[in-house]
Amino acid sequence: MGNSRAKNPWGAIRMFSKRFYCVFSESIVDVPVDARIVKTGFDPEISRFNFKLKDLIRENQIAKARELFDEMPYRNTSSVNMMVSGYVKSHNLFRARELFDSMFSRNEISWTIMIGGYSQNNQPKEAFNLYTEMFRSGVKPDHITFATLLSGSDDTTTLKEVLQIHSHIIRFGFSASLIVFNSLIDSYCKTCCLDIASQLFSEMPTKDSVSFNVMITGYTKYGFREEALKLFMQMRNMDFQPSGFTFAAMLGMSVGSEEVIFGQQIHGLAIKTSYVWDIFVANALLDFYSKHDYIDLAKNLFDEMPELDGVSYNIIITGYAWNGQYEKLFDIFKRLQGTSFDRKNFPFATMLSVAAAELNLAMGRQTHAQAVVTTAISEVQVGNALVDMYAKCEKFEDANRIFTNLAYRNSVPWTAIISIYVQKGFHEEALKMFKEMNRENVHGDQATFASTLKASANLASVSLGKQLHSAVIRLGLLSSVFSGSVLVDMYANCGSMKDSIKVFKEMPERNIVCWNALISAYAQNGDAEATFNSFADMIESGLYPDSVSFLSVLTACSHRGLVEKALWYFNSMTQVYNLDPRRKHYATMIDVLCRSGRFNEAENLISEMPFEPDEVMWSSVLNSCRIHKNQDLAKKAADQLFKMDALRDAAAYVNMSNIYAEAGKWENAAKVKKAMRERGVKKVTAYSWVEIDHRVHVFTANDRTHPQTEQIRRKINSLVELMDKEGHKPDTSCTLQNVDEEMKIESLKYHSERLAIAFALINTPEGSPIIIMKNLRACVDCHAAIKVISKIVGREITVRDSSRFHHFRDGSCSCGDYW
Repeated sequence: MGNSRAKNPWGAIRMFSKRFYCVFSESIVDVPVDARIVKTGFDPEISRFNFKLKDLIRENQIAKARELFDEMPYRNTSSVNMMVSGYVKSHNLFRARELFDSMFSRNEISWTIMIGGYSQNNQPKEAFNLYTEMFRSGVKPDHITFATLLSGSDDTTTLKEVLQIHSHIIRFGFSASLIVFNSLIDSYCKTCCLDIASQLFSEMPTKDSVSFNVMITGYTKYGFREEALKLFMQMRNMDFQPSGFTFAAMLGMSVGSEEVIFGQQIHGLAIKTSYVWDIFVANALLDFYSKHDYIDLAKNLFDEMPELDGVSYNIIITGYAWNGQYEKLFDIFKRLQGTSFDRKNFPFATMLSVAAAELNLAMGRQTHAQAVVTTAISEVQVGNALVDMYAKCEKFEDANRIFTNLAYRNSVPWTAIISIYVQKGFHEEALKMFKEMNRENVHGDQATFASTLKASANLASVSLGKQLHSAVIRLGLLSSVFSGSVLVDMYANCGSMKDSIKVFKEMPERNIVCWNALISAYAQNGDAEATFNSFADMIESGLYPDSVSFLSVLTACSHRGLVEKALWYFNSMTQVYNLDPRRKHYATMIDVLCRSGRFNEAENLISEMPFEPDEVMWSSVLNSCRIHKNQDLAKKAADQLFKMDALRDAAAYVNMSNIYAEAGKWENAAKVKKAMRERGVKKVTAYSWVEIDHRVHVFTANDRTHPQTEQIRRKINSLVELMDKEGHKPDTSCTLQNVDEEMKIESLKYHSERLAIAFALINTPEGSPIIIMKNLRACVDCHAAIKVISKIVGREITVRDSSRFHHFRDGSCSCGDYW
């Protein structure tokens, strides 16, 4: 029988056609059956099994398909390919890869199926590695292989990988393949290389609607609204019919824009072209209206939709979440639970975000449990939301554990964990996470860079800030007002106002956020006139100030003691701009009045506030009472602070103790310190740091741990001698200890900022500026000493303490000694 088949295969095929008809009792046309048998190696027996295998896989009966596969007396490559494909479709990549690795003979279909499995399951690295293995094995890829491989690209895919695949596409002669080039353009867009993607698109000899959709989606993803709109109009002029993806992309572009009219025009076009009832387009419209705070319109559309899916429910639930309408959100979620939709696709990520926003750990844990039961825990968005929820609920161990165990980590979970570290003040940890993210070749987005720039700003690492600035430019994110504003803020917080102003001037578009960043930068750096001028320039540009704008100008007034100016701005909030002052505005005004010694007015303002004074306000009063030696009000403020259950630090106790010490009431000072110890409140250690050659050096008072300690102390002693010649006299009132005068003078010499300055003077070129950061307020004597040092060494010395920037130059300070 075997020999007759070999001699006359076509006879065998005809015989199998008859047998196939008898077994399944249905007429089969000879040609398609013959083609299938030829494809499976001219063996009717294997072909019969392959047909059964295909039917079982089509019906998603994978277990039965495997039983049949194992029982087959003979198999060919098509048999194994079908079984591997079945595993891939059921998302069982482990079994698929296990079977794939056992194959003796693999064709391009085998490799493409397995590559597709990784691409479809968000594992592009594995897909690219498998393609490399395929290439080295000598199997020639086809156009489907390339399209499948590129379809899995995401923000973890590197430009180098896409360029290599691009070269192979040209090498194997698939440059004219439309499906391949559409996938290639999409990959370049996903790796932030819009310039290459745009060039390829313009050079394509033929295009279809998919080509336009891919490019429009790429533009909209990175905020290039004008380019996307031009391409959409070009698409319409060339008579390419928009698809559901086109409408979704254009509506996505409208989200976040200030013009709702544009999105409504797209809605009208969808109605005109009958796409409005396409579930994909209808869901995009739901998303559009909900994100523009038209949640009622979104709900009306939701109720009118002839067909709903799980996505529809997810969008409307998310819309209610964004609008804070949690009661309606829970009602819709209950409706969703009564449907037959796959529970795995329920909006667990949104429910977790609500738990995070409300700091409702119990709700978060309950949602976590449901996600585990429904296996939704494996979904990327759910994993990301869990990291965010636990971190915001201050369960850092849980957040880190989930983050570490995520099977797939794109920029979203990395950004979430980095942002949480920044919010909690763990700036060094945030930067370490960012570096680790880069080592894993994950591309950051605007939010990632914003958080990382904040970390570098808080650490005053201008060198890292400049590196991040370069990355923002390289990734084409500089045109975003969001990125530009963060850069303005970063440079200002690093004491580099020159760079901050330059970034602002180079921004092609400016909104209220950009202007607020510049106004705040001037205010923090003590330039009141520039603050007021920028505030006026913003109004002249057609923008109205918001609460953030006023907080900055009030801060500038506080830093320079401009009480009347502060009162004018504060009153104009309500009288001119109809803005209600918030807690921070009142706190700043109390600081302005108290620092100027106008305590009666400050107490009147406190009594008129629509809320109770908090720790910040009473601390401000207490600090000013020390300056103006107002013991009675100081005791009142201190009593209010001591009554607070969650007093954050020891500043109130230290200030009150110092007030008594300055007055020579050592017994009362000792009582305050005893009360502080009994309550378990610890004084925050003062430390200063300076960045030299991309390395941060940290110093505490009287620090002897630095390798260059001896050189630093010799430098300080030489400076003291020169300061004496300049007439500087140490202010020992800053050392409130019951010790002799000589010991007080000696302790002042080695305050942390002076150690940092001495170290910088030793290790930087003459004449170069020095930037020092301190976590607490500098003392009066250090402020006076640094003024003299700046004159002696002929350098600009910038010190950022907990209150503001001090720019010392030629013996004077930018604060005008009002601080």
